Amino acid sequence: QVQLVESGGGLVQAGGSLRLSCTRSGRSIGVYAMGWFRQAPGKERTFVAAISWNGDRTYYADSVKGRFTISRANAQNTASLQMNSLKPEDTAVYFCTVGQQPYMTTPNAAAFGSWGQGTQVTVSS
Repeated sequence: QVQLVESGGGLVQAGGSLRLSCTRSGRSIGVYAMGWFRQAPGKERTFVAAISWNGDRTYYADSVKGRFTISRANAQNTASLQMNSLKPEDTAVYFCTVGQQPYMTTPNAAAFGSWGQGTQVTVSS
């Protein structure tokens, strides 16, 4: 069983930055990809970014490429999402998740296993 806890969300003006963190407890996740998804009110949960088990490969949704950076520190059991140049359309609850393979095979939420409770990100215009 893996428990994931996100932190770092908040309210920021458009153009600002936030850094989300995800800390896990329970079994090791060092051999699995990790990812971030987001869900806006009334919308489906969508893929944001993912990183391979050793950090040698990263994946991003087109909407965040060049603005967001995902990273991980297996020794500290953490993953992070640096979000720059934030836009109002980035407003959502952001969820950390652990994949079921060393590399992401599909940006589909069903391909990921454990999930955190989410952290709210609100970007004002």
